[in-house]
Amino acid sequence: MSGIEYVRGDATAPQGKGVKLIAHVCNDLGGWGKGFVLAISRRWPEPEAAYRRWHRERARNDFGLGAAQFVRAGRYVWVANMVGQRGMRTGSKGVPVRYEAIDAALASVGDKAVELGASVHMPRIGCGLAGGQWSRIEPLISERLTARGISVTVYDYAD
Repeated sequence: MSGIEYVRGDATAPQGKGVKLIAHVCNDLGGWGKGFVLAISRRWPEPEAAYRRWHRERARNDFGLGAAQFVRAGRYVWVANMVGQRGMRTGSKGVPVRYEAIDAALASVGDKAVELGASVHMPRIGCGLAGGQWSRIEPLISERLTARGISVTVYDYAD
């Protein structure tokens, strides 16, 4: 079983050869405008456009907590928009992160990575604006991805 590789760098510029799947967490409100999504949008317009369309047409698709949308952003790059947070702000109901939703979405990411023969790349998903704890998310990644032999690289952004 391979482990998670941690590197300093930008998850929108994934390292290594072959097909790369960049996974990140989105909210369930259709909002795209803060955090890691801005870095994605600076590099590729397709993931944001697909996410907004997915949310807009949610009455006719699987948009919701735990869902994952896969968007081809380049010849060897795909982006996984994972709906893993309820709302956008910490409030009376706690932080927006939903661990069960991230777990379900990661299972879909694992299936897609196997289908594409891809490695998976991500920032510390669910730990920024979503308010999650890496100590709860890391085991989900290990169970859903690395236990299946999928190579995972986690990027800690360095200016």
